[in-house]
Amino acid sequence: MKKILVIHGPNLKLLGSREVKVYGKVTINDINRALSAIAKSKKVSLEIVQSDHEGGIVELIGKAKAKFDAILINPAAYTHTSVAIRDAISAVDIPTVEVHLSNIYAREEFRHTSLIAPVVMGQVSGFGKMSYILGLEAVISLIK
Repeated sequence: MKKILVIHGPNLKLLGSREVKVYGKVTINDINRALSAIAKSKKVSLEIVQSDHEGGIVELIGKAKAKFDAILINPAAYTHTSVAIRDAISAVDIPTVEVHLSNIYAREEFRHTSLIAPVVMGQVSGFGKMSYILGLEAVISLIK
């Protein structure tokens, strides 16, 4: 069975109550349930992790090649700042898809640059929970 690592970045555990006008009322548990249902129907395995710590995310990615076939990641604020996460994704060289709940290109100018985008297979943003669902479908298609 193919295995996918799902990484939720900083502050995503606050979904549902955090900046509802930007992120909506969906919670991280809502997203995880939807992803798990899709994974079950597509006969893939997920490990889902949320971390507010850049180093923790880098370590997860660094160990991923030995255990996972692909990564689905919402680096959240680290999208725009973390060369370390970018380099970790590049180093493991397994199919990775970047997702964002909001359209990062329609927000503040500093959010318009993703350091992650150049080292992933693709990016889905702006569709709320559907960004994760579309991203999971994409990563599954890359590894099947």
